Amino acid sequence: MDRLQAMHVFARTVELGSFSAAAAELDISPQLAGKQVQALEAGLGIKLLNRTTRRQSLTESGQLFYERAKHILSEMDAAEALIAESRAVPRGKLRVSAPITFGSHALAPLLRTYLREHPEVAIDLSLSNRTVDLMEEGFDVVFRTGSLPDSGLRARALAPLRVVLCASPSYMQDSPPLDTPQDLHRHECLVFAHTSMRTEWNFEGPDGRTTSVPIVGRFTSDSGEALRAAAVAGHGILLQPSALVAEDIKAGRLVTVLNRYQPPSRPFHMLFAPDRTMTPKLRSFLDFASTHFG
Repeated sequence: MDRLQAMHVFARTVELGSFSAAAAELDISPQLAGKQVQALEAGLGIKLLNRTTRRQSLTESGQLFYERAKHILSEMDAAEALIAESRAVPRGKLRVSAPITFGSHALAPLLRTYLREHPEVAIDLSLSNRTVDLMEEGFDVVFRTGSLPDSGLRARALAPLRVVLCASPSYMQDSPPLDTPQDLHRHECLVFAHTSMRTEWNFEGPDGRTTSVPIVGRFTSDSGEALRAAAVAGHGILLQPSALVAEDIKAGRLVTVLNRYQPPSRPFHMLFAPDRTMTPKLRSFLDFASTHFG
């Protein structure tokens, strides 16, 4: 028995004066209405209604129960209204994890727009190049670069991240020629400590074929910003997302190299928990990010 539903039938029977009137309002049969109240009485172990052929009247216990039931049903209606409102309006704290370069150069500048559009949402943005555990660490959304393992999480694809091979003009002037990817073994490569980019770099050639070349370098870092600064200072060749180096290239501090060979773009996704009930704050953020990065 659905005790809350039976309580509702009982209360409307009291207020409308009969099972038939309550049943008509609740769109059930009078027989079902009577059975629900009987089941409620059986569960409570008391008689709630005195029944006659025409009307029902409350027993003393029924009167006491009706007063409490009316209060409970009222509170339930208020709680349902509150939940409906919370599902309609994005609100609350949203915990987001993103790679450092993307998070600081692409995502963070746009969050002001999102927060202005959703004034009842707060963003807690964590930037890290390690692979975070969304469920274990309590994140709502995780931005992830590269191919996805079968984690059981839901994913929404974004536009692949474009990466750029570049170096400072002074470094290129003082270094051996760089005409093909194989020439990289004669150069100082600035090594990003995460993903397979720490050991090899891939390129798509003019013929459409992909070439993988091992890379070496004496400067390794888990920070794209540190590698960018080293490249600007003339320490070597850098392979990083275009968002990180776009301003330096525009200003001439860095120049693109090996322009006939393009580093493949990297897959990029948003991950979130496989919960069927998506909160308004999560849905609004996923839609916002898809609009700007999808």
